[in-house]
Amino acid sequence: MKKCLGIVLCSLLFSCNDGDLEIETLDFDSVTNIQNCGELSVTSANVLFKVNADEALIVELPSGALKNEVTTEDIVVNVNESGSVIYRIFSGDVSSSYFCDNVPPVDPVVIEEITAADGIIYITTTAKDSITFEHNIRLSDISLITGNNSRITDLRINEFGTVTTKQ
Repeated sequence: MKKCLGIVLCSLLFSCNDGDLEIETLDFDSVTNIQNCGELSVTSANVLFKVNADEALIVELPSGALKNEVTTEDIVVNVNESGSVIYRIFSGDVSSSYFCDNVPPVDPVVIEEITAADGIIYITTTAKDSITFEHNIRLSDISLITGNNSRITDLRINEFGTVTTKQ
């Protein structure tokens, strides 16, 4: 009986993870380059993304969120009402061609996609010169809930970054 108990106890202590995906933090601070496909538009929706090796953070802005005029107050885009924030994990390193090609490459494969359930996207626009505008994009209270209903709480994605448009 002692041997059986010892074997069961050892197997419990030394058992390995069953492969469930565990996300503890999202850290895109080291990624300064915001990418998009083509030119940004003030008259249509825009998809912006940051890639960090095998993961990507995607922000979808509705038409009119970027304006070629200086803002005195932040433009507010509510997540899941008019904009969205999506976090994807891939099976390998991903490049911008994955998002921009008409037919996405077969590899890498999306392992998990998590869409934000709530949050706010703030956009502040300043004039760089008479025809160029910079849009500082910040994320606030982004609530990502995984497929198994666990919440990602340590979000380090407040400063998404800055993009530029021209008149």
